[in-house]
Amino acid sequence: MTLSFLSGRFAVCRLTKDEALPAWALGGPFVSVTRTLDELSIVCPAECIPDGVRCEKGWRCLRVRGTLDFAEIGILSSILEPLANARISVFVISTYDTDYVLIKQENETQARAVLAAAGHALEN
Repeated sequence: MTLSFLSGRFAVCRLTKDEALPAWALGGPFVSVTRTLDELSIVCPAECIPDGVRCEKGWRCLRVRGTLDFAEIGILSSILEPLANARISVFVISTYDTDYVLIKQENETQARAVLAAAGHALEN
């Protein structure tokens, strides 16, 4: 499987469940917004986030290349299992077409080696 790193650094933000979607969350090449009964969670480029927003910065984002069929099995486990065995934590987002795996920037070099050893092709 081919994995490509999106350019830039990302952040995972937590807003209150009733907050309106802020304008700053709509920019950038990759944005994910999830509203639950408990929170509004936003993943976006770190530079878009204003001061004072509760967030965890310093994430790199890997994209599974291609469009995945809903019947495909084991896509995420083939990525997450080697990372878990190497004790690298992740934040995962799935879309209609594919999956994204965010890893902390300080783990990028190790994650690249682990994923390559697991047979994945990596692109920048």
